[in-house]
Amino acid sequence: MRRPGQSQGASLGQGPRMLQHNAFNPAECNVLVTYDSDGGCYELLTFGSMDGASNGVGADPNELRRGSCLAAVFLARNRFAVLDKNHQILIKNFSNEVTKKLTPPHPNTDGLHFGGTSGRLLLRCEDRITLYEQQSRKVLAELQVPRVKYTFWNHDCSLVALASKHTVVIASKQLDQLATVSETVRVKSGAWDTNNRIFVYSTLNHIKYLLANGDTGIIRTLDVPLYLTKAVGKKLFCLDREGKTRVVEIDNTEALFKLALEDKKYGEVMHMVRHSRLCGQSIISYLQEKGFPEVALHFVSDNKTKFRLALACGNIEVAMHTADKLPDDAIWHQLGTEALRQGNHQVVEMAYQRTKNFERLSFLYLLTGNTDKLRKMLKIAERRGDVMSRFHNSLFLGDAAERVSVLESTGQISLAYLTAATHGLEEDAARLRELLEAQGMPIPQTRPDAALLQPPTPIVRTDNWPLLAVSRGPMQGGDLSAATGGAADAAAAAAGAGGDEATGEEWDVDLDLDEDEIGGRGEGAANGGGGGGGGGGGGGEGGGWGEDDDLDLGDDDLDFGDEGGARAKAVPSDMADFAMPPAGRSLPTLWVDNSSHAADHAAAGDFQARIGRNAAVRWALTLGAMQLLNRQIAVVNFEPLRAHFLAVHTGAMASLPGLNAMPSLRSGLQRNASEKNPEKNSLPAVALKASVLLDRLKAAYKAFTMGSFAESRQEFDFILRAVPLVVGETRAEGNELKEVRNMELLAYFTCCNLQPAHLLLALRMAMASAFKGKNFITAASFAQRLLELPDLSSERHADLRLKVGLAQKVLQKSQQMARNEHTLDYDERNPFEVDCQSLKPIYRGTPSCKCPYCGSAYPLSAKGTVCVTCGLSQIGVETLGLVTTSSAGGKR
Repeated sequence: MRRPGQSQGASLGQGPRMLQHNAFNPAECNVLVTYDSDGGCYELLTFGSMDGASNGVGADPNELRRGSCLAAVFLARNRFAVLDKNHQILIKNFSNEVTKKLTPPHPNTDGLHFGGTSGRLLLRCEDRITLYEQQSRKVLAELQVPRVKYTFWNHDCSLVALASKHTVVIASKQLDQLATVSETVRVKSGAWDTNNRIFVYSTLNHIKYLLANGDTGIIRTLDVPLYLTKAVGKKLFCLDREGKTRVVEIDNTEALFKLALEDKKYGEVMHMVRHSRLCGQSIISYLQEKGFPEVALHFVSDNKTKFRLALACGNIEVAMHTADKLPDDAIWHQLGTEALRQGNHQVVEMAYQRTKNFERLSFLYLLTGNTDKLRKMLKIAERRGDVMSRFHNSLFLGDAAERVSVLESTGQISLAYLTAATHGLEEDAARLRELLEAQGMPIPQTRPDAALLQPPTPIVRTDNWPLLAVSRGPMQGGDLSAATGGAADAAAAAAGAGGDEATGEEWDVDLDLDEDEIGGRGEGAANGGGGGGGGGGGGGEGGGWGEDDDLDLGDDDLDFGDEGGARAKAVPSDMADFAMPPAGRSLPTLWVDNSSHAADHAAAGDFQARIGRNAAVRWALTLGAMQLLNRQIAVVNFEPLRAHFLAVHTGAMASLPGLNAMPSLRSGLQRNASEKNPEKNSLPAVALKASVLLDRLKAAYKAFTMGSFAESRQEFDFILRAVPLVVGETRAEGNELKEVRNMELLAYFTCCNLQPAHLLLALRMAMASAFKGKNFITAASFAQRLLELPDLSSERHADLRLKVGLAQKVLQKSQQMARNEHTLDYDERNPFEVDCQSLKPIYRGTPSCKCPYCGSAYPLSAKGTVCVTCGLSQIGVETLGLVTTSSAGGKR
């Protein structure tokens, strides 16, 4: 770049230089160039405006405006900031004149970046980035991040990407961290997409993207490194290492898909599903992680994966349709478990049949009250020769005769006799008694108080659990509907073909019954169309299960043909008329939203800060009570506040005991419950009251006067740590709280500015100590101050007027001696504050810092440590100050 009419020597940088930064000001058509010549330089170039005029101050393009710097950046449309080599920030106009000089808050600041808004700067240190407002000279926010090389603001300056050597961090306009990603290779460059929400960046061999919610992915690979300059849709404008401009075609469908999914724009999601090439295990895992397995169903063709996704989204129809293609007992067991969880007994029954899980099947029939099918299970157990299953099924049915038969067949004659005698089976009991006598075995005696072991008779035979009709979501169209329809059609076809053929065939195959006894089952059913009981017309030819009517599996027995219809009924056709009602908001949630007072957050149990999703804002930071106190009064040690936090939290909730073995009902107590509609502006009742603290303050004063310093200190500590969690009901009460805090701090014996009554006690003790130590000048000073106290003439201190004579004598004697035996670090003529750490004076003019909460003074060396007086706050931090009132409906 060369100025018109000038020689090569007057060109930009006077020869080849490594360009470090090139910032453009479109308002005045200026370019601020920084490069590394002579340890770092900047140069301000002015071009003609967009309409051909020259608007800039000093807009002559031949004028030389350059200087040395560590960094330079535009601050406003007519000013720019320069970080000189002395680490001072210089504010200059476009005539290169210094208008203001600032000292950065961190002495090791070595870089400047634009702050997103006119008048703000991002100050770079080795391990952090600071948002600084030059007008008020305040630090607005700080973010711990590795050394930042580049900053990229999106088009509306609502988000900023901070690029370090191997890290990219996305933060909000207020420097709240939203997302971060770490790379193993260097980050080369980056640019925001035109939609303001996709940050595209390049590494040595990849082009990647990062979203504000933390999602990241690879767009494409690179053969050679590229440096991004602009991203517009599917085009990426770059520079290669030869300085040539290149346009690269990219496919950002995956990033747009994730944004649409996050924004719940399901129409766009389904359009991308049908018309894009989104696939792969990564996108499926992402959808599962985000809670959208029904969308992932559209991407898979593998039956096992589809079955797993169908179970994840609770779609029993698709899961059953897929399980038919997977002859694996483990698959059917999983299907049965999920169907049981949803209360779909028909599918559970089918799954147990396929897996030959007879015990679970019998128990299912017992729970649903299906005694007919339970009796069939008894006969099946007899055919299988499973004695334990026979006994269990007879027990479930309450069939005492069958239990007697089972016990007798296994040689348990005594138990069989007792069972028969107890249940009134006289014939069986007499027969078994004869057997016992013939074998010489003792006859067991029955108990007169024996009770019959009979299961309750089912009154209501349960079917599938009732399902709430909900509208079919947009994710259930397309392939998913086809799969669902296919499963329903298959079940309906089985029902239409005769219902019993399919079910009976499954039972014949799975139960492996004797072919001679059920030989006519399949043929008779096929020919007779599943007729009930006498489908084959004759004694045993069409019964299917043998000659016994109890073994007949006709239309009324174990009929699975209606499963398709039952499943169809579970999802009625008019379900689109129902919309799921939104969940209500709990009182603790309202308390957090309606107040910025730490006590209200503690009452809600919101002790610490957390980040979560919000309906109005994609990512919202919820400030806990600890974070609020840290920002207001710089509290860093919260252990002394633990008891107060718990007291406020438990005091805001009422617990009502309920039924036995049931938890108590918790109900929030509201301090504005008398309002007409307290829920909208709900605020919690706070157990700590200002009146209680005032009573304890009086007790502390009394203890101090009586010389009980340990008790007094204990009371003062309680008050000092309780004040941040007291809510002033009115503004006047809030101001009173602050005054109470100041008054009780003045009562500390180590502080010179005591209340008059306490100052009298302190002066009397100091006078006596100085006189005994032969520091007569100092003793005279204390005696003179004591005699000048106005409270000595009041009636309240009539008893202390007896000490006036002693003070006058001390003053007279000290004036006669007029010398000090010891040199004290005390000058009564020079105002001072007491260093609360070393208990030494800090005279006026000496640099010092204070606790932002209690106001205790310390030397600068104590800055950043915890205050020893209150034990809560960090010394030397500038804060907003303690919040003592809260307004209903106020937002943070």
